[in-house]
Amino acid sequence: MVVAAAARPQTAEALSKRASMLRDSLQRSQGNTDGMVTILGSFDHRLSALEAAMRPTQVRTHAIRMAHENIDKTIKAADGILSQFDLARRAEAAVLKGPHEDLESYLEAVDLLKGIVRFFSTNKNFKSSEGVLNHVNNLLAKSALKIEEEFRQLMTTYSKPIEPDRLFDCLPKSLRPTKDDPDAEPGNAGHSEHPSKSLETAVYRTPTLIPPRILPLMNDIAQQLIQAGNQQSCYKIYRDTRGSALESSLRKLGVEKLSKEDVQKMQWEALEAKIGNWIHFMRIAVGILLRIGPYCVYSDLKTHILLTTQVKLLLAGERKICDQIFDGVNFNKDQCFAELTANSVVTLLSFGDAVAKSKRSPEKLFVLLDMYEVMHELQPEIEVIFEGKSCSEMREASLGLAKRLAQTAQETFADFEEAVEKDASKTIVNDGTVHPLTSYEFETGSETESQLAVVTMRIMQALQNNLDGKSKQYRDPALTYLFLMNNIHYMVRSVRRSEAKDILGDDWIQRHRRIVQQNANQYKRVAWAKILQTLSIQGAGSTGSSDLSSSGVSRAMIKERFKSFNMQFEELHAKQSQWIVPDQELRESLRLAVAEVLLPAYRSFVKRFGNLVENGKNPHKYVRYSPEMVEQLLGEFFEGQQWGEQKR
Repeated sequence: MVVAAAARPQTAEALSKRASMLRDSLQRSQGNTDGMVTILGSFDHRLSALEAAMRPTQVRTHAIRMAHENIDKTIKAADGILSQFDLARRAEAAVLKGPHEDLESYLEAVDLLKGIVRFFSTNKNFKSSEGVLNHVNNLLAKSALKIEEEFRQLMTTYSKPIEPDRLFDCLPKSLRPTKDDPDAEPGNAGHSEHPSKSLETAVYRTPTLIPPRILPLMNDIAQQLIQAGNQQSCYKIYRDTRGSALESSLRKLGVEKLSKEDVQKMQWEALEAKIGNWIHFMRIAVGILLRIGPYCVYSDLKTHILLTTQVKLLLAGERKICDQIFDGVNFNKDQCFAELTANSVVTLLSFGDAVAKSKRSPEKLFVLLDMYEVMHELQPEIEVIFEGKSCSEMREASLGLAKRLAQTAQETFADFEEAVEKDASKTIVNDGTVHPLTSYEFETGSETESQLAVVTMRIMQALQNNLDGKSKQYRDPALTYLFLMNNIHYMVRSVRRSEAKDILGDDWIQRHRRIVQQNANQYKRVAWAKILQTLSIQGAGSTGSSDLSSSGVSRAMIKERFKSFNMQFEELHAKQSQWIVPDQELRESLRLAVAEVLLPAYRSFVKRFGNLVENGKNPHKYVRYSPEMVEQLLGEFFEGQQWGEQKR
């Protein structure tokens, strides 16, 4: 307890000392803080004074910086203006020089002038803007006149009519007429029974109406003219030059405008040729090209009809260059194209319209169908070429012609069917050749419309019935069979070479081939039976011996047989050398058939009995003809020779 009591005063004293030390420390810290506050307050005062002193300098520095920026902007603006003036001087020199020498550079100069106008139009605060704009606009006005003149010159230079020979370059090589003989059948397409089918994949080419390198320049010029407000001038120049070139091209091909009266006055042969050419012209003009020369006239109208394929030619070519020249241009190109082609289309369609409205006759039937067929084939092409509202009259005119041709063909078909059924003419062809009625039926044989099948079969049967009736008018039965053979063979050949084969079928062809052969056999039997009987050994001798006593043959009988042969053969030769078998293959076949029965019989008779008369008086009076001479004379049969020709 004593120790504890003694320790308390010491602890209190220690705590008192610590408290005193802490108080002293706090007082010193407060003094330091007060001193720091005093120092910082002094710095704040000095900084405020410094800032106040520097403010004028800062203002002057900002002004200098802004001045530098303004100077830079002014220098850049001045550079821009100076560059525009420099461009204007260069462009002005090119414009004043004109576009003829360097059209591309001229158009670039015009574009530069337009850029200068845009520059000063957006910077009108420049003092020189108004003066520069006036000067540049005057230059642009001059350039527009020169561009218009250049466009006119280019269109005139490159709008020449296309020569007919150039169209041959668009044909496949196999179809081009040879230079030595423009009427020759090119290639071997003429040997096909259906050449149109064999040429469906033939490659044709569009003729170059304007060089491709010129088209982009013309497009640029058209753009410039339209932008300069010269749309009407551009329209008129293009329409007049291209329209004139197209009309001249068609004239070079031989296209002419004919009226119904002109058609009515023509002889059939001339009209047939013109119709064939018209079909040819339509295919060339619209887009289907045939293989013949535009200035050649072929007698075989089928040549004009069967070889077809789609290709863009004159009108399609015109549409193509019109689209290219005015591509991207705010321009009514459909209306322009319609106007430039109007006269040419009217000329082309007018002939077809005249034929459709002319007096109906049987020989026109199939050419009417041919004309309808070509219009029907070309209608899709016409719809593409003459697209747009502006060309609606062209499309309607073409469709209207097709309908008129179809109507006239139907009416002519009805007339023809009636004529075939009711033809009671007693006129016969004396030489047994193909009757005109048969040739009416098979002039071209190009009908392909399925709706004609029934009528065609009916007419075929009526024709055969009519021919049977006419054949009975011949007094000579041999000529009756020859007449039927010729006409039915003509029918078969015509069907085989045309698309009528698809209507009548192979069975019809084979059946009528047999009829041809049957008539040929009947002719041979009727015409040559009597003379073959004269050469028969039966009745003239029964053994092979040449001894008169053993053979039992009298010299008088043999002489009579030879005289009878001579007389009959001369009569047959005189008569049948005037008869006609127009088909060469059939003619040779018939001669061979006669020779195969006559010559062996005659050779055998001469060999066996010739010695009976050769040793007597005037042997040549009896053996007048050697077998070789008989064979030679048979070669003159069925040629249609006149009596004077036979004597020679």
